Amino acid sequence: MVTHARPAEPPRLTEGEFGVLYRRMVSRSAWAKGDRGALAALTPARVLAATREVRTGRTVTLAAPVETLSGPDNPEPARHRMSGQPEEHASSGLRFARDSFAMNVHGDADSHIDALCHVIYDGTLHGGMTARSVTADGATALSIEAARDGIVGRGVLLDIPLLRGVPWLEPGDHVTLGDLSAAETAQHVRVGEGDLLFVRVGHRRRRGELGPWQAADARAGLHPSALEFLADRRVAVLGGDGNNDTAPSSTEGVDFPVHVLAVHAMGLHLLDYLQFEDLAPACEAEGRWSFLCVIAPLRLPDATGSPVNPIAVL
Repeated sequence: MVTHARPAEPPRLTEGEFGVLYRRMVSRSAWAKGDRGALAALTPARVLAATREVRTGRTVTLAAPVETLSGPDNPEPARHRMSGQPEEHASSGLRFARDSFAMNVHGDADSHIDALCHVIYDGTLHGGMTARSVTADGATALSIEAARDGIVGRGVLLDIPLLRGVPWLEPGDHVTLGDLSAAETAQHVRVGEGDLLFVRVGHRRRRGELGPWQAADARAGLHPSALEFLADRRVAVLGGDGNNDTAPSSTEGVDFPVHVLAVHAMGLHLLDYLQFEDLAPACEAEGRWSFLCVIAPLRLPDATGSPVNPIAVL
């Protein structure tokens, strides 16, 4: 693959410039209404067409193992507790091994999906719904329950480090609209309407080789202007191996501009902190970057998101 040079640093956006971009994304995503948002693009016909992406039957996880150890990017690790008594296991008769889990769903380490109620911007949720629908007892609208029947469609992986000929993008680097278009060309794939788009920045590989760091302060992600690409193609889902947002933010006064544009303006369910270190080499070996993808969030009717283990079927 011919490598693509790192683009010039994209411009920072003022609050006014971001406001113009936000309103444009709302207008261009008017079709993505209701609790399901952009999942409306996953028609039965498109789901059926996605099954034709299966060639070998190989299945590959897009999730990282759940982190139970504290670290600079994981101050609230998942808690895993065995609730049975190990000393009883060797006794006669029937016994059950038992355990329980607790997790901060929206941390900077574990793979998760954001529901459309996750992002509150100027006192509203996606579609202009009042943020008062998110209460102390849970979300009464736009919760992850909207995806209770699963998210199944054609997945496409765009590998930006592969495009640039580097193992990963350094924290603070941006994926631009030009990167996404160039990756399509280089990988001989085209993102289409209703696709589940996954963008690799190499966050997981960097973390694995160099160790965890405070990703809340420094991470690679998409530049807000790259969301124009998603609007053009009318994708149904966006997923990344980082947070999808760059840190520090490129936008004056908005810390998570991609989350605001994707979830709030465009109605996209976001998947954060996935891992593509199994999928990317499999795609490269087969010479194709599209696949059937199955995402099954937990049924948490009032929740703002869920831990998730997406599966690619090649």
